[in-house]
Amino acid sequence: MTVAETISAQGDYTDNVYSGKQDHRAQVCTILEQENAIPRHLIDAEVNWFYDVLGLDDMYFMLESPTAVARHITSLYGAQLSSAGQDNAINVTFQNRHESGAVFIHNSVPGMSKTEGPHFEQMIDADYLDISVPQKAYRVESYRSRGKVSKSLDASLRTYFVNACDFVNAAPEGDAVHDISQVSDRTFLAKATPHVLDLYSGVIAKVLCRTGPVIVSDKLPSGAHRLVIGYRQRSTQGFFAALSDLYHYYSMYSSRKYVEQFSNGVTVISLNASPVLSATVPQASIEECVSQIKKEASLLYCIPNTPFQTLFKTGELSVQEAVYANAGWIFAQHFLNRLGSEYATLAEILDPTDATDIEVLSKLKKRLRQETFTRELVLDILLRHHELVKDLYAHFAHVHYVSSDSSSAVNRVADRLKADLHVSLSMTRMQDQMPLTSEELQLKIARVTSNANDAMVMRALLDFNEHILKTNFYQPTKVALSFRMDPGFLPAVEYPAKPYGVFLVIGNEFRGFHVRFQDVARGGIRIVRSRNAEAFSINQRTLFDENYSLASTQHRKNKDIPEGGSKGTILLNLDAQDRPFVAFEKYVDSILDLLLTGETPGIKNKLVDRLGRNEILFFGPDEGTAGYMDWASQHARKRGAPFWKAFTTGKSQSLGGIPHDTYGMTTRSVHQYVVGIMRKLDLDESACTKFQTGGPDGDLGSNEIKISHDRTTAIVDGSGVLYDPQGIDRAELSRLAEARLMVQHFDTAKLSPQGFRVLVDDFQVTLPDGTLVQDGLAFRNTFHTNRLAAADFFVPCGGRPESIDINNVGMLFDEDGSTRFKYVVEGANLFFTQDARLRLEKAGVHLFKDASANKGGVTSSSLEVLAALSLTDDEFGRLMCKQPDGSLPTFYQEYVADVQAAIESNAAREFECLWNESKASGNKPKCVLSDDLSVAIVDLRKNLESTNLWDNVPLRRLIMREALPARLLQEVGLDTILQRVPLNYLKAIFGAYLASHFVYEYGTSPSQFAFFEFMSRFYAKADSSSA
Repeated sequence: MTVAETISAQGDYTDNVYSGKQDHRAQVCTILEQENAIPRHLIDAEVNWFYDVLGLDDMYFMLESPTAVARHITSLYGAQLSSAGQDNAINVTFQNRHESGAVFIHNSVPGMSKTEGPHFEQMIDADYLDISVPQKAYRVESYRSRGKVSKSLDASLRTYFVNACDFVNAAPEGDAVHDISQVSDRTFLAKATPHVLDLYSGVIAKVLCRTGPVIVSDKLPSGAHRLVIGYRQRSTQGFFAALSDLYHYYSMYSSRKYVEQFSNGVTVISLNASPVLSATVPQASIEECVSQIKKEASLLYCIPNTPFQTLFKTGELSVQEAVYANAGWIFAQHFLNRLGSEYATLAEILDPTDATDIEVLSKLKKRLRQETFTRELVLDILLRHHELVKDLYAHFAHVHYVSSDSSSAVNRVADRLKADLHVSLSMTRMQDQMPLTSEELQLKIARVTSNANDAMVMRALLDFNEHILKTNFYQPTKVALSFRMDPGFLPAVEYPAKPYGVFLVIGNEFRGFHVRFQDVARGGIRIVRSRNAEAFSINQRTLFDENYSLASTQHRKNKDIPEGGSKGTILLNLDAQDRPFVAFEKYVDSILDLLLTGETPGIKNKLVDRLGRNEILFFGPDEGTAGYMDWASQHARKRGAPFWKAFTTGKSQSLGGIPHDTYGMTTRSVHQYVVGIMRKLDLDESACTKFQTGGPDGDLGSNEIKISHDRTTAIVDGSGVLYDPQGIDRAELSRLAEARLMVQHFDTAKLSPQGFRVLVDDFQVTLPDGTLVQDGLAFRNTFHTNRLAAADFFVPCGGRPESIDINNVGMLFDEDGSTRFKYVVEGANLFFTQDARLRLEKAGVHLFKDASANKGGVTSSSLEVLAALSLTDDEFGRLMCKQPDGSLPTFYQEYVADVQAAIESNAAREFECLWNESKASGNKPKCVLSDDLSVAIVDLRKNLESTNLWDNVPLRRLIMREALPARLLQEVGLDTILQRVPLNYLKAIFGAYLASHFVYEYGTSPSQFAFFEFMSRFYAKADSSSA
């Protein structure tokens, strides 16, 4: 979170004084006389003007050689000659980069951002500030000359001096981390006044204990206002240049500004700002402008640059309008209804269980989404209709903006400064009239736009507005933008199962979603990376669909547990592939903004809440976030979330987590299906061959290797392909699994003559059969469709979603029509599309899909949440957390054993149900039955919520005793659990137990008396226990 404060007025940095300036001047004169580019009788006047009248800071003369200064004076003289008597403005641009920094100079009109020519501040951001870390950091001093470039041009010279930092202590530890005399650059320490050291020290202390920027301000004796902004290095990009655009928007300019780096990972920006219109603007108005800049600096920290930046620089859009337009642009990219009524009609006509029909729909859907609205087209439409964007922003702001200022003060400032300072809507709330209503906007969009595409894009922003239930857009402090959406905007033809809630999160490094299918829901948060621009374009286009599908799969998978399904995705921007944790931090913190009630005015205010009820989300680990769960839990605790213990699963054992990989939780479920197939078909595991994606370095992959006794012939992981038709050496494979190492570490001496290993970085590799592999990466990516991958069992334990779809499933068949795999147990989420599964099952493959097989982890995480909700903080630390001596409490070990038993029991019951249902239905596809089973359980659980079964106290207590882990009941007691655990969570446990047990026993199409018969047994037990 961010802090915005006011500090007392004190001095600034000590002035730069160059004692050798006169000698420097003399050398410049000598050089100019030798070059003879300026008439000799004018040299003294030009040099004196440059040194004394122009008002450059002495640092310029300290750092620039006499030769460089002579060149600059000559260039200025020539520019003035060429512009004499013409309207051409003098354009000054100098840059000198050196090994340890750079000097940049350009002419600058006070209060105006540059829209043409070199953008030096953006260069400084990209080349020096954005990449600064304690190991290599750069500080900046920037000054505006006091004089003008020439009589004909109302512009000063802006100089930037960039230098590599020389820290007193480059790697501080312990108390030194907070000691400014230890973590500072030596030049800064020499120049900073005692007050600046105290000020920066306070800012740094707050940055180190918070997420996001700390913003303070004061008024200097000179009359200028100083803004000081601290933040963690590499937590934002392009911020230095964006701040200039911000104060220029309010017709202010900066005489000097500094960027200081510290070896504890903190950046501090300080700038002195003064109004261009100081003679005509009242002092109170200037104070209001500074206050507004402080507020909007927090918004710019979140999104420093957007494609609408030029409109912001020229004053056509305010910072809020530009950031809003960017959010609307992202929303439109994902949610424009691009398929149309024709697609809906076709979807109704075609058979959803026919693989050929599904293939037609799938291809049509992908083509329509790729070709109708590109990111570039949507952006072009918004830029052309930026006046409509302003109307749509006003519509959004009217609902969600809450002013903390008195209305009279706001109106007074708006009246005085509206014309000159472009006061934006966030300051004035509403100016002269109410914004347009939704109906009026619909009419205006139809009237203003010239074609259907333009109108559709602008209506998408209106849809965005109408479905935002709450947002942190106007929070004084934030690190990314978050929007809680009503999912009603999702077209049913594309998303037939309506989610319960959708979150959209937008940060400087990423965009992300969170989708859940019921109130009490849990699922992992996934980082999505992109190798190149093409991959990013594909990932961006499919991000929400992937998120929706993963959450939907999770919902079906969660049928045995109280939580419904959810999933979060974080797509890293192409230039932020190396900052996944920064993106994760901002994603979590901005969602917490919407889950917690703001109670600190000026830091976290109360939001406009159109949802009207509290929400709790439960996060878990997924691709790329396994190591972040501890931080998220502790951050929720720091922010005062009462649910912090249960906020994340997959935590370290020191925080009460139950690691899935350590105890093989996911594999225990997947392997029950492998064992079940072998049991039903009387197969000898040691004689069965198996192909596995997801290697010995992963959770599921390593534990599948440890727990199985088959003849594994091929493994694909992140490093490459390992293959041996005789069976990969089990002892060597187990060694890798124990050490969690990729197949690149396999001892190839233990392969048979027909075996091989091809790594992703290999090129031109000849296989034992003579096949030439041109590219190891391409070979790895497609090996699952290679004829060499054939085996009895295929167990995907890793891989991208939709690795096998209707377009490549045919490659899993040999020329005679036989399939390369007899049995498939889908451990990896969404590895197959449903149409591909149907094709394989039609050919006789026994296939069990992910929603059934891969549910051990969710059961473990659910029971981890239950323990966190049932125990006090003290009990949780004593019973569920690894102790200081490294030991695990006895309760923890016994509770884990209960969890493992529950996983194996649930998996075995579902396998039996699916096998029996398939036989009874005449071999109905198990992938369809799996969905039927999930739907039946989820629907029954939902229907049970509307009954009065929960109100039957004896029945309630009986069901809860059977549903809750025995060891937890023994330790805490049923009555205590019923008091501590939230009511909606308890009801979810009750409903999930009854629904899953009924459907597993009676199937998906029970008789009308089946539930009565089922419940009769429980009523009898409840009556006997209460008697």
